[in-house]
Amino acid sequence: MRIDKFLNAVNITKRRAIAEDMLQNKVVYINDKIVKKAKEVKVGDIIKIQYLEYVNRFEVLQIPTTKSTPKSKQDEYIKKL
Repeated sequence: MRIDKFLNAVNITKRRAIAEDMLQNKVVYINDKIVKKAKEVKVGDIIKIQYLEYVNRFEVLQIPTTKSTPKSKQDEYIKKL
């Protein structure tokens, strides 16, 4: 699954347009490398989002098969580090 779709599907961002904007502004990293929106996410990848004030890190536990997942099931797909 592409990183822009993944961020939206597991509720890290509210809309895919926000994810695309974050990727365009180069604040999203996978395994400490800046990525573009077409980058594929794999199980075990570490996603880092660099905000102005802080950094969020997530480990990918599994890839969702649906377009969106309930926020209550977010822990099945990512683990916050």
